[in-house]
Amino acid sequence: MEATNKTKALLGGEWIIKESNPHETFIPEEFNEEQTMVMDMCHQFLEAEILPIVDRIDKMEPGLVASLMQKAGEQGLLSTSFPEEYGGLGKDFITSTIVNEGMGGGYSFSVAVAAHTGIGSLPILYFGTEEQKQKYIPKLASGEWKGAYGLTEPNSGSDALGAKTTAKLSEDGKHYLLNGQKCWITNGGFADVFTVFAKIDGDKFTGFIIERGTEGFTQGPEEHKMGIKGSSTVQLYFQDCKVPVENVLGEIGKGHIIAFNILNIGRLKLCAATLGGAKKATDTSVQYAKTREQFKLPIAKFGAIRHKMAEMAIRLWVCESALYRSAKWIDDKEHELAASGKSFAEALLGAAEEYAIECAMLKVYGSEVLDFVVDEGVQIHGGNGFSDEYVISKAYRDSRINRIYEGTNEINRLLTVDMVLKRAMKGKLDLMGPAMSVQKELMSIPDFGSEEEGTYAKELKAIANFKKAILMVAGAAVQKLMMQLDKEQEILMNIADMAIEVFHAESALLRVMKLASLRGDAAVATQNDIMRTYIYDAADRINKAGKDALNSFADGDELRMMHIGLKRFTKVEPFNSKEARRRISDRLVVDNGYKI
Repeated sequence: MEATNKTKALLGGEWIIKESNPHETFIPEEFNEEQTMVMDMCHQFLEAEILPIVDRIDKMEPGLVASLMQKAGEQGLLSTSFPEEYGGLGKDFITSTIVNEGMGGGYSFSVAVAAHTGIGSLPILYFGTEEQKQKYIPKLASGEWKGAYGLTEPNSGSDALGAKTTAKLSEDGKHYLLNGQKCWITNGGFADVFTVFAKIDGDKFTGFIIERGTEGFTQGPEEHKMGIKGSSTVQLYFQDCKVPVENVLGEIGKGHIIAFNILNIGRLKLCAATLGGAKKATDTSVQYAKTREQFKLPIAKFGAIRHKMAEMAIRLWVCESALYRSAKWIDDKEHELAASGKSFAEALLGAAEEYAIECAMLKVYGSEVLDFVVDEGVQIHGGNGFSDEYVISKAYRDSRINRIYEGTNEINRLLTVDMVLKRAMKGKLDLMGPAMSVQKELMSIPDFGSEEEGTYAKELKAIANFKKAILMVAGAAVQKLMMQLDKEQEILMNIADMAIEVFHAESALLRVMKLASLRGDAAVATQNDIMRTYIYDAADRINKAGKDALNSFADGDELRMMHIGLKRFTKVEPFNSKEARRRISDRLVVDNGYKI
């Protein structure tokens, strides 16, 4: 955090039991000059090199995406966070997140870049030996070589450790012989370097670096996909594939550490990319609504369309608030760990692991925001939205995959609650103490004291009560179900939905409060409309998820008491969200897109 704040970053998940504090957040309005220039550079690259030829990209013109990636590499867009000693720019985590967002509006090309700079390169950067890093990272950083990642198999998707690909040491001890296959490999058709996982002797799950052209390594034809058609996706086949022993990545039998740690970072970066894509789709939809006339009026003037455009902006702004709040936490933790003597890789991986809960929530929220935005975008376009002639149809098809990869949204919801409970059991997060306090509060007479004071007092109280709702439901579920809770996936997903809503609502409130302190209350009128509309709607969503959970395991007087408590904790002041949305949509029309 900034030195003037004197505020220590929260531990991952700790926000659930802490009071909201605007000083502990970081907002996009605080980007420095260089970070703003980086975002502009990403947008300029897409406008100049990608968007004019998206149809050619989708037709998989041979060599096109690979050549465009090399152009991006020449401009430094593939190596933002790679250390300078390996040919990178050595920028901080926030700047690398900005690049992921900035490049997110490039349709299929964005997928190729994200796969290359993330799972295609980071395993070697973080877990490779010095020799491996010196050999591969400079070429991956420049775009001369492209990276890919082979984890998924036909019968092991979410159950990654159930992979069947095997590795056996050759008789001369110089190679591992890999046998098996991988599927859904992004960039697989043109990548030069692959991180692949296999089980040595059938049980030691291990990472390997495999180069294109290795004996016994072949690939299948390009998959025909519903969306991201310009992204190369193939199967990989290994038949006594000879991988030199020096190409083992990390420790033998510790491949799961590589796979799961890379996913933490990948989930946050995926949120950034979906945010960039959603902003692009919103701009497209607003501009269409301004020019499309029905009944002699632009459809942007009709209330139903104004509602849709405003809701797009609301979810974008809220997503952005939570994303950069979390990115700053990771950045701060990385610097703290580096200062304590941790290596570059240990510091970033440790920071991402600390905030793995938030990364999982961001992945879910960002991918679902993009799905919402493109769906409503098609609706705004009407029949034209169903035509290939309009780019919104491409955005719609491309969006759907984001809820599946980097761990399905269902898996990430389950992980969110699982990680919180595990931290509580280990004593890292005091969850049951606050949960018991909430239970005592339910038994007491409600406080109908004086009205809260301050510009954002009502919103702060709402967020505090939303957190009590989570603690009440989660605490009761743990007490009632105990060791059986992990088998009640529906309840876990209900609790995860409550947590995701509260985290994002709080992030939006903190951003408004901080922005108001920097610019003054008069300068945040639109942002206030966004934040208050979101909190007003989130109350009902939190209430519904909480009721569904409670109804699943409680009954009788206990259930009635907790329903009363849930109603108390999700009660918000009446609010004219229609007029707020109209003001938000007016801002979009004036700005010709999302520029809030």
